[in-house]
Amino acid sequence: MPTRRNAILGAAFAFVAARAAAAAVSAHDFVASIYDAYAGKNGNGIALDDERTVQRYFEPTLAASIWQDQKNAARRNEVGALDFDPFVDAQDWDIAAFAITVSETGPDKASATVKFNNFDKPATVVLDLVRIKDEWKIGDVTWTPHEKPNNLRALYTQ
Repeated sequence: MPTRRNAILGAAFAFVAARAAAAAVSAHDFVASIYDAYAGKNGNGIALDDERTVQRYFEPTLAASIWQDQKNAARRNEVGALDFDPFVDAQDWDIAAFAITVSETGPDKASATVKFNNFDKPATVVLDLVRIKDEWKIGDVTWTPHEKPNNLRALYTQ
């Protein structure tokens, strides 16, 4: 017969299992979830137009730089430093498929190279990733080929 103690232990086990499942999201799966939003005819991308979304994808210091720049630009009725989509290095896209390669670069760090054709032109985006509290975040984005600056952090330090 189930007891109160068994019910509490069962609930605790379910909670721990759910946390472990959430922590099990790999760097590859994190990056694939981003690029899935860009692929195909209905690929609308990820709008970085609110603070919560920016914080969801970027590590705290980079997220703060992105969001502060957007707020400052909006006050001046201007476009911020990031006037293109950082995930595809373009304002518009037509991407049928992408290839992701992830390599560990240190404890809780990884580098993801994403290759795709955008409007039939080859593009490569490299995401420097860091795991914070069991979630992967983007620490920097590098684009090739690209005009200078060729990475997101440099865009905010000019």
